[in-house]
Parts: sequence; C-alpha cells; structure tokens
Amino acid sequence: MADPTNAPEKPIVIVGMMGAGKSTVGRGLAERLGLPFVDSDDEIEAQAGLSVAEIFERFGEAHFREEERRTIAKLLDGPVGVIASGGGAFADPGTRGLILERGVAVWLDVPLDTLAERVADGTHRPLLNGGDPRAILERLMAERAPFYALAHLTIRGDQSPERIAVALAAV
Repeated sequence: MADPTNAPEKPIVIVGMMGAGKSTVGRGLAERLGLPFVDSDDEIEAQAGLSVAEIFERFGEAHFREEERRTIAKLLDGPVGVIASGGGAFADPGTRGLILERGVAVWLDVPLDTLAERVADGTHRPLLNGGDPRAILERLMAERAPFYALAHLTIRGDQSPERIAVALAAV
C-alpha cells in the first residue's frame, strides 16, 4: 500500500535509452506510490492518431521532438505522477529544462549489451532503421549519456524492473 505521507511533490520522470525499461519501471513505481502513470510516447500517439514510427516517417524527427516537448510540458503541469519519457526527450535542451525544473528526473542507466538485446528487432524504433541496431545504440548512448547524467537521480538498470521500482519507491 502506498504511503501518502511519502508522496512526491513533483512528477517523477524516468529518462534513459530506448529499451532501458522506462515504461515497465515507471508503471511499477507508480503502482507502489499510488500515483498515475503515463508514457509520453503513448500520449503523443493518442494525440496524433499515428504511431511514433509513422510520425517520424511522415513529419521527421524535428517535428516529433516538438510534439514531445509540448506533451511532456502538459504532463508535468498535470497531476503528480510518474512519466516515462521517450529515449531522446532528455537529450533535447528544451525538454530537458522542463523536466529538470518541474519534475524529478531519474536516469535508468542500462548497459549497452542489455539494450541491444531488448531492442534487437527494432521494428517500432525509427532511430534504429537503416543500420546495425547495436552500433546505432552505441552512438546514441555516447551522445546522450552526458545529458542523462544531469538527471536528479541515476539508478543502474541492470537489475529487474521490479527491484528498480522497489528501490526508487524507497527513495
């Protein structure tokens, strides 16, 4: 049962690479804290009536990042809860600034080999199209890690999502 005296004052935003387990950990954490959970990519898809892959294909990444920033801003202004952000959200300066100012950013730092295993098919991950998924992940990880490191809290994501959610709920 969630302890209402230990409820966070700001939304908790899970950040990290695609395949890190942000949604799985976020759902578990929200359940333990008695808070609502939302995946920002799911919200974007619901608003657009298109999948993330379709948005990338039709309008490009820059358009998607603008929609992502607007969506996350709305979520941060809503009820306190747990938000799983898209993998590239925290790399965007505007989105990162909103999250750091209005929420509590938690970086799920997952080893490259684990990420590569989890996203091996790459079918619904537009940034993995057109190349070796592991090599693309490695490049993205190198580019994004300095931004993820700015999160309020970092947790190694090489344990089960349940254990991570339990550990985060205790913080």
